[in-house]
Amino acid sequence: MKNKILVTGGAGYIGTHTCIALHEAGYEIVVYDNLSNSSREAINRVSNLIGQPIEFIEGDIRDAELLKKVFAAHDFFSVIHFAGLKAVGESVAKPLLYYNNNVSGTITLLQVMAEYDVKNLVFSSSATVYGDPETLPIDENSKRSCTNPYGQSKLAVEHILEDLAVSDDSWNLIPLRYFNPVGAHLSGQIGEDPNDIPNNLMPYISQVAVGKLNKLNIFGNDYPTVDGTGVRDFIHVTDLAQGHVAALNYLEQKISLNEYKNDQEYSVGFLPINLGTGKGTSVLELISTFSKVSGQAVPYQFASRRAGDIASCYASADKAKELLGWEAKLSIIDMCQDSWRWQRQSPNGYK
Repeated sequence: MKNKILVTGGAGYIGTHTCIALHEAGYEIVVYDNLSNSSREAINRVSNLIGQPIEFIEGDIRDAELLKKVFAAHDFFSVIHFAGLKAVGESVAKPLLYYNNNVSGTITLLQVMAEYDVKNLVFSSSATVYGDPETLPIDENSKRSCTNPYGQSKLAVEHILEDLAVSDDSWNLIPLRYFNPVGAHLSGQIGEDPNDIPNNLMPYISQVAVGKLNKLNIFGNDYPTVDGTGVRDFIHVTDLAQGHVAALNYLEQKISLNEYKNDQEYSVGFLPINLGTGKGTSVLELISTFSKVSGQAVPYQFASRRAGDIASCYASADKAKELLGWEAKLSIIDMCQDSWRWQRQSPNGYK
């Protein structure tokens, strides 16, 4: 079986951690990233951690001609597709930018993949495709709806992948629906490095703890939850990275069976899978754990709810365990310890 993987958006937060996990699992990687929300330094650090250089191509997924050159030069088994814009607030202000980059860019990528007969894809989807869930925990059959253009762009890509699988059963498409990735690599060398003010909770907490920001705004303390603050399923980014390796292993097994038995029963088609811990943690619980781990106070103040925010969201991760043999192993304490180590060692991120 071929073992070369194209990782689009591989210089980003989840992409860099997944590159390390792929290397450790014996895969050869080529990273393709336009560096719009990432850093060349992140790839340098990954290279240092794995002890060898990574082939890196600076490019945009909307650039069909460059993608064709990349596919012509390599014999890829699969693509792991992370490349995309990801800030909810920005998506509300700039919806066309998000649809152009996340949806049109993915269409361009899929067209080039089809041209070069690379029909295996692991797609970076999101729990935002579930919107405000009707029941908890959320499983893969839960109703999908979105409350912002970012989520809509992920859901639109999922619909495209579904239609593609129906049109041609040689496609093997696994969208992994992430819940809330946090944490950093155990080395402290790579982690989440947001541009300007962080959009996500954990880097905001850690920047308050290290003194870069004065205080944390908690949006809403009147939700029907354990302490009135929002509840989310936080998952360690290295557990998430292992989920991508497990998805690739699953694809390899299915494709081998299909080739051996010549039976389309073993084709994957469109197979969405949640990656989460199955446990909810409130904002105040996360702050409390981070303060204990770091020994630093995290001042906060309550603010009104944000439009589009929901009270609780956590996964059923049974399907990932059953099909992929994967489950999250690291705790909230691990997530806080590793985030704090990264923040202390790289207070200005990769800059």
